[in-house]
Amino acid sequence: MKYTCIVVLLLLIGCKNTSDQEQITKLSETTNTEVSLEVYDFEGLQKFLTTTDDKTYVVNFWATWCAPCVKELPYFEKLNKDYSDDVEVILVSLDFPNKYETKLKPYIKKNNLQSKVVALNDVDSNTWIPKVDKSWTGAIPATVIFNKNKRIFYEKSFNFDELETEVKQFLK
Repeated sequence: MKYTCIVVLLLLIGCKNTSDQEQITKLSETTNTEVSLEVYDFEGLQKFLTTTDDKTYVVNFWATWCAPCVKELPYFEKLNKDYSDDVEVILVSLDFPNKYETKLKPYIKKNNLQSKVVALNDVDSNTWIPKVDKSWTGAIPATVIFNKNKRIFYEKSFNFDELETEVKQFLK
């Protein structure tokens, strides 16, 4: 009887672990197949920070662990939708690489982000932060709005009206 209880207990524990592993595998497969993520070092990201065409670009630096960043993302999504002919929104995630699969990709999927999302994986922030803007302290959220004639950097959170007002300056 003693051995029967031990065998039953081991079977239950073994089955539970298999079930958990299957769920983790299914979640991982779903995340990987449905959300692709471009990852750049700063050199690769620079192409998103310059332009010679007629579009206005809104590049927002954010992370899933940054509450003000997450709060303002719907405003960037609305801007992307409302001004899609004249404005391109690029969301640059500063999430840690070990969180891409568990935090960033699920966040993109859950919130159905339609703007272009890229990840910046460059540990030499002391070098690239001033290249984005000399006044940037490194705090997020941070946004650069630019076109071929004008460029303004913002180290702040936006509501939609503020964001739209700033972008309209570039569309005149």
